[in-house]
Amino acid sequence: MRWSVSIVAEGDRVVNHDEVVELADAVAAWSGIASGMGSQYYGAQLVVEAEDRDTAVRRGADAFVRAAAQAGLPSWPITEVGAISEAEDQLGYLE
Repeated sequence: MRWSVSIVAEGDRVVNHDEVVELADAVAAWSGIASGMGSQYYGAQLVVEAEDRDTAVRRGADAFVRAAAQAGLPSWPITEVGAISEAEDQLGYLE
């Protein structure tokens, strides 16, 4: 099953445009998008295959951490994680 996983990491400085562009390039492998320009956080939404929500969150977080490292971003703590399955999204659920 396909899951959309949203993740945010917060830190102690403002993230610039080029860093978000690098993160966007890094998460593209997971049909991802990136956010955070001008904020003290960076985030991404990625699509992963998983059997259940817990596995989707774990796979999404692993991919996010690898993508952030690839983009040269600091390894800030993850402060928000959310996941919605393709089936839930079609029904209009958000968790």
